[in-house]
Amino acid sequence: MLSVYEGFFSGGARIVHSDIVLGLLEGGQDHRVLSVHGEVHREATRQRMEDDACYRSLTSAGVAVSSLGRVHGVSAAFTGEELAETARVTAAADVILSLKEQPLALLNQAGLPRRPVVVCLHRSDPENQGEALEELKAAIADGTVAACVCCAESTRAAYAAAGIPASLLHVIPNGVDLFRFRPDAARRVRLRAELGIPADAPVVVFAARYDGMKNVPLFVAAAGEFLRREPDGQVLMCGAGMTEANAALAAELGLGVGAVDRGRLHLLGVRRDMETVYAAADVVALTSAWGEAAPLCLIEGMMCGAVPVTTDVGDSAAIVTGHGIVTGWDPTEIAAAWMEAAARRGELAPILEASRERFSRTRMVASYAALIESVVSGGGVLTTGQRTAEDPLADKEMW
Repeated sequence: MLSVYEGFFSGGARIVHSDIVLGLLEGGQDHRVLSVHGEVHREATRQRMEDDACYRSLTSAGVAVSSLGRVHGVSAAFTGEELAETARVTAAADVILSLKEQPLALLNQAGLPRRPVVVCLHRSDPENQGEALEELKAAIADGTVAACVCCAESTRAAYAAAGIPASLLHVIPNGVDLFRFRPDAARRVRLRAELGIPADAPVVVFAARYDGMKNVPLFVAAAGEFLRREPDGQVLMCGAGMTEANAALAAELGLGVGAVDRGRLHLLGVRRDMETVYAAADVVALTSAWGEAAPLCLIEGMMCGAVPVTTDVGDSAAIVTGHGIVTGWDPTEIAAAWMEAAARRGELAPILEASRERFSRTRMVASYAALIESVVSGGGVLTTGQRTAEDPLADKEMW
């Protein structure tokens, strides 16, 4: 197996996919990863491949990870040396997994060994993916795409509407490691003590990269309202770009929070211990405006005991319904929902606990393994006829 990444940088899709690779490795598959870029500059953060948590977890498990060494944002034609390296690693694979559609710009290059490609889709806005959607259509027309894995029903609907054949689209919902992501009183106490947060203070966590789709200005406005209305409230912001070094975020905080005590708003940047951050929180918040499919922060936060509060984007409402609160895009409404969610945390804890198996990493990895096996046993690209009653995912439970 070969997975091709656009690059290693902070984001839910890379976390999910890397976990899938590790799960497939545990199941006996041989796997390696090729990254198009060796360094990415985005979200006001320089992110080197070797510094990334996913890179470290993969290499620690024995997965071979290589890179073409490109710097993200520098556009140039692929060189002969880059194509030769790509040909070498693809020739050794039976099946290629493309993390989102962006790597297809490389995999569509002429002269590379032909291998069935499974494209893993993690957005609900193909129209905003630039030339990547056309690369996906070209790969399908060329006959190299065996399947597209959608992490959400909203992803399947959006790509079908964009012209991707429905017969290629399979839904495998995101899952997480339930041993890692669980309520943990010791972690809760430790992080709160580290940040100077009282044990009984209501805490809202926002885990996102600094990107337009995440609607950070709306979150900041809601945070300002929450901190004004809740004297003991605390807000945690973590992810790429969630630091004082990000001038754009600093400006938004100055406008949105104003005179509210900034000592109660904590900018944590990229964290490698999200299970601890979520365990310390009462509410996990999402204010995205578009693009989301099955947001990992909502699932991880819920599994750690934080009540999810989200705008209705992608499959977020389906994930949260019965476990938390879905809001509109008004900051006052969102702040009120955070306060309600924090107050109901004890009441909702048994419901969150009872739903854990639904969000299991084991279920997710098994579904990927079944689909990959169907591609391999089919001798390459699946035909429409092979994707009816024989679909290994046909009876899988979705959200």
